[in-house]
Amino acid sequence: MPTPVAAPRLALIAAAADLVLVLVFVLIGRGSHEEGFTLLGTLNTAWPFVAGLALGWLVSRAWREPLSLRRAALPVWASTVAVGVALRALSGQGVALSFVIVTLLVLAVFLFGWRALAKLVVARRTRRETH
Repeated sequence: MPTPVAAPRLALIAAAADLVLVLVFVLIGRGSHEEGFTLLGTLNTAWPFVAGLALGWLVSRAWREPLSLRRAALPVWASTVAVGVALRALSGQGVALSFVIVTLLVLAVFLFGWRALAKLVVARRTRRETH
């Protein structure tokens, strides 16, 4: 059975939400380590995770079902974390075990969380419209 393709607008909103949440993760991390919020510093910290996010979207074709926890959130999260941590290590940035654990947890809450909330909103709207 072919996988349905979501409306382009929904896919664009989902990709933007993921990107914003990855950037929020980076800014929280930089703030908690008192690294400041300079543009170059933030981009230096963000690029490995943004690359992982983009790769996750491409490999999973998340635009087909951008709200799916299994077909979008899981592969996008796994790629964002794995590629992001690997690129940080390759570029000489820190990858302490505690950082990896925090990265796994925070990005899971962010990338799965907004989708779960969106699915609840859609379900409620659908129930209201059918009653």
